[in-house]
This record gives sequence, C-alpha cells and structure tokens, in this order.
Amino acid sequence: MEYEVVIGMEMHVELNTTSKMFCACPARFFGAEPNTQTCPTCLGMPGALPTLNRRAIEDTVLLGMALNCQINTHTFWERKSYWYPDLPKGYQITQYEYPMCHDGAIDLDVRDLSNGWNDVSYAKRVRIRRAHLEEDTGKLTHAGDVSLVDYNRSGVPLVEIVTEPDIFSAHEAYAYLSAIQDIVRYLGIGTADMEKGALRCEPNLSLRPRGSSAFGTKVEIKNLNSLRAVRDSIAFEIERQTALLNAGGRVRQVTLGWDDARGVTVEQRSKEDAHDYRYFPEPDLPPLDIDAAWLGEIRSRLIELPLDKARRYQSALGLSAYDAAVLTSDPAIAAWFERAAGPSPTPARVKAAANWISTDLFRLMKGGVALADVKVQPEQLGELIDLVDAKTVNISTARSVFEEMFASGQSAGAIVAAKGLGQINDVATLSTVVDGVLAASPSQVAQYRAGQEKLFGYFVGQAMKATQGKGNAQVLNTLLRRALGAASQT
Repeated sequence: MEYEVVIGMEMHVELNTTSKMFCACPARFFGAEPNTQTCPTCLGMPGALPTLNRRAIEDTVLLGMALNCQINTHTFWERKSYWYPDLPKGYQITQYEYPMCHDGAIDLDVRDLSNGWNDVSYAKRVRIRRAHLEEDTGKLTHAGDVSLVDYNRSGVPLVEIVTEPDIFSAHEAYAYLSAIQDIVRYLGIGTADMEKGALRCEPNLSLRPRGSSAFGTKVEIKNLNSLRAVRDSIAFEIERQTALLNAGGRVRQVTLGWDDARGVTVEQRSKEDAHDYRYFPEPDLPPLDIDAAWLGEIRSRLIELPLDKARRYQSALGLSAYDAAVLTSDPAIAAWFERAAGPSPTPARVKAAANWISTDLFRLMKGGVALADVKVQPEQLGELIDLVDAKTVNISTARSVFEEMFASGQSAGAIVAAKGLGQINDVATLSTVVDGVLAASPSQVAQYRAGQEKLFGYFVGQAMKATQGKGNAQVLNTLLRRALGAASQT
C-alpha cells in the first residue's frame, strides 16, 4: 500500500535577552561553567518568586507578528507538571489555554536540494497553531551510568511554535525549519543556532494511506539539532513506518531520539498527552495585558522578512533563485549586498555584486572572518566593479586587487594607482604583444593551424603573462584570433 506522511512541527526558540525569563540571571549562558548562572528563582527554591521579562514578551509578540499570528492582548501563565531532573521546580511556567500568539501562517519556497538547485521549487503555506512563551529547562549530560545536570539554561526565555499538520515531506519540513531560523535571525531576537541548542525541533509525524483523511498514530522525534538531522530523521521514519505497516505491524505512540551516527531513530519513552501535564494557572504571576500602544511599538520593529526579500531580489533585481537565497540567508549579508549594488543599480551591477560576494568575499571569509570584521566596505566593492566596467582593470587584476582590499581595507582606486595596475586597452600596444607571443611560439602556432584549437588558451595565457595580467582580455582575444586566422591562411 502507498502511504503519505503528515507532519506537525514543534519548535523551541531561545530568545537572546540579557536576563532570564523570570529572574535577573544572565540568559547568555553558552560556554559558562556549569551551574554558575543560577539563583534561587531559576533553581526553584521554596519562597523564590518569578518576575516577568518585558523584552522576552516583546520579542515573542514580534515573532508572532512575523508569523502572521493573532495576538492575545490578555493572557496568563500556567504551570505544567514536568517531573524531570533538569527542571528543578518540578513544573514549568508556560502558557496553554491562551497562548500569546495563535492562528498564524508562514509561506515557504520548497525545493528538493538533494540535486542542488536543479529541481523546480513550489510555494507552500504552513499554518501556525500557536506560539507561546515559557522558560527553558536545564541540560542533562549522560556519561556512562552517571547523569550530570547544568542549570545555567534553566529559566532562559523560550518560544514554542506549534504548526498544524500541514507538512507532507521531509523537504517541506526542512524548508519550514530554515524559514523559521531565518526569521528569528532577521528579527534579531535569537541566534537560532541549532548546534548550541538555541533552536530545537521536534517533528510529530504519522503515516496514512494515500488519499485518506484520517490521521495515523503519531510519533515525536525529540530535540533535533541540525537542518540535516530534521530531514534525515523524517525520511528514516517514513521508511521505517511504511515497512512496518506493510508487514502488518502497528505503529505505537512514542517519543523517539535520533542517532545521527547510525542514521536511525531510537525509542525513548511513551508519548505524553496534554492531560498528562496537569496544567493549572500560575499563582505567582499576574495576568498579562498588552494595550494598543504597546502593540504598535512592537510592530514598528518589523522589517522585510527573508522570503519577501528573496522574492523582491528575483522580481525587481533579476537575480536567480539561488543567488537570492544565498544573499538573503543572513540579514547582514543582504544589507552588505544592497550597499555594494548601490541605490539604483543596473541588472549588470546587481549580478556583478552578487557574484563578487558569493564567490570572492565568501572565499576570503572562509578562514573564520565574520562579516562584521571584514575590512573592505561594500561601497569599496562597488568602486571596484566600476573600475572593471570602465575597463580600468580587467577581471583577473580586479580579483588580486580585491584580495588586497580585504587584507588592508584600502580602496580599489588607491591600490590600482599605487601599483600601476591599470588595464592596457591600447590596440597598438596589445598588437605588438600578440605578435611577440606568436613569434615565440612557432610550434604551437603550427599545431593550432593543424586543427588543435584548444591551444588558443595557451596564447591567451602567454599574452596575459606578457602584460603582467593587465591586458584587456577581450581585445587580446580578438587580436589573437585575427592573427592566428591570418597565419592559417598563408
């Protein structure tokens, strides 16, 4: 029998506020010594009372607005019984009945990237059921028969985003997770770094006979920490459950872990339902009311989001889907590109700026240089593009110039002038160079005349060498073809 997968996604986004959700302990805990950023409140000590983090509330509402959610202007906090050793209170302060954000939707551009960018993409809308604010738990580390707990993360503001079951493939799940990651980074509310646990994903999936409207038995894959793990674990579960069902077996409702090394899911425990958590109102926190003025202040922080920006780059600037995706993958890169392209760029200028960034700039940054630390400014790249367009330098020389710009921060014009790197465009001068190259290469000329046209690249290389890389490549090509053509007719 043929089956289709139905997936709902749960995601946990750590907010990068200065302090934790309900106390003044530092929220930026990564790299700190274990259990050094705690206090009686986040350790759940008797008598310690929580207080609300205003910025965490604003960031959650901002994310809800970006996800086109309805915002509950009146909500309250609840306790969720959660008896695990990494939650010292024995309960989690969260929201259940009235989530801060609800009934939203996000648009995706889905593409099967297993074959690069050759496959056709399609638009997809995923509905958001809820996005609510809560506190994070601590972190367990298992070492043989011993488990160690670090409470530094306990109490960090966490947004849980829950979708409707609108995702029907591993590729759609990948696209959804990528989109959320991009939005969080664009809004500046979190790092969304999955490797550091700042973004955690838990797909809930089931299989059903294709064409059926009923849902199958749901399993949950917990705490996936990379985009690839999301895609691969879902693909594995589809294969596992399909084989199980076709063999007459029954899927059990369980929570699974993902063993990345072996590429398999591993059963962890039976899956809880909402009633297992015994929610009830949090008595130590008052209800939360958000007035229209506060909502307007938060809404003013909304910016153009990555998918909208990518689509604008394609429709208004003429970039390919690939170039648009690369340039919008990070808001800082997008801003750098727009400054390099200039305020009213031509299509050629747009494409040139995109190419320089995605090839030369990224290549030079591979040594671990962050964009904020790059010495060359985007306007300086724009100047270099102008020099190439004006035939002041050729593209080969321009690349050498850009490397020096990257290292020193000097302008392109200053480097070209100081080193005498201006392009040689004079036809008479280049004709003399061509004559010299052919005179020095009689055997290669004979071979070319005999039909070995691939030797043309040799002549170009010799001519560029003779001009120290400063010859106008287009003029040299024309002169070489004319001279070699004349030689073949004598």
